[in-house]
Amino acid sequence: MQINQTRKLAHGAMMIAIFTVLMAIVFYIPMANIIAAVIAPLPMIWYSANYDRRSSFLVAIIAVIVTFFIGGLLLIPASLIFAASGVAIGDAIYNKKSKVFMFISTSIVLLVTFAIQYVISLRLFEVDFIRDSMELMKTSYIESIKMTEKLTGQATPKEVMDNINNMLNMLEMTLPASITLAMLLVSFILITVNLPILKRLKVDVPKFGKFSELRLPRSVLWYYLIALSINLFVQPEPNSSLAVIMLNISMILWILLTLQGISFIHFAIDAFGYPKFIKVLSTIVAIPLYSFVILIGIIDLGFNARDYIREKSQK
Repeated sequence: MQINQTRKLAHGAMMIAIFTVLMAIVFYIPMANIIAAVIAPLPMIWYSANYDRRSSFLVAIIAVIVTFFIGGLLLIPASLIFAASGVAIGDAIYNKKSKVFMFISTSIVLLVTFAIQYVISLRLFEVDFIRDSMELMKTSYIESIKMTEKLTGQATPKEVMDNINNMLNMLEMTLPASITLAMLLVSFILITVNLPILKRLKVDVPKFGKFSELRLPRSVLWYYLIALSINLFVQPEPNSSLAVIMLNISMILWILLTLQGISFIHFAIDAFGYPKFIKVLSTIVAIPLYSFVILIGIIDLGFNARDYIREKSQK
């Protein structure tokens, strides 16, 4: 018992040291910081995958506190995100959860951590970094337009300015969905990169199924139909709260159904034994034809289209 406790403490101290070094690289060393950021959760993942949740939380908290002494307050947000995501991934491994559960739980942890940091920044420091970023983007666009006008000696057409303003307004309204999708992407990257490393470290990690076997919950289809009905029949006022909510929900559902549609296309390609490069080509073509791919995703979720493909491929 004493030996296990000593080993737990030794491993905890080791992981804290490695995490601190990685965060120092993230903060101080350009270029290398990208690689360090992707594998920064690895020490927390390894520890959480081998020890209980309470010990993992304690090690993560101490690791974040230690990073404060090498990077100050500026390093705390990144440390919190990487430590929290590491504990979430490791805890899923420790409890033998599926990779889908791991992905969802890690994404939720990242979103909650980001939201807490935003609230703290807003309430304690009176800094709205999201709004500041949007203002900086708008200022950059305006300055680039002015520079172009000086170089060409021609005024920017009103239509172009209106399109730019509409794009910026749309971007501002879809910020919640954009942040959610960004956290999903970060979660996917962290899991995809770190799990193979853990496997080499003799940690038993779960596996994702093939992308062609992806089947979203059928409830996604109902959510899409409800959102579509509200947009068609209720027709929320532009820039109203309901319009912003529906726009963000619709954006997330569009992406999910697009992924479902691409998955179905990959399934059909596998079923008929077409060359693998067709998958790459179809994925590229799916981006500009996303409306059609969404329809394919709806058919895949709503009907037994895969059974039909299986029957056709076996004849």
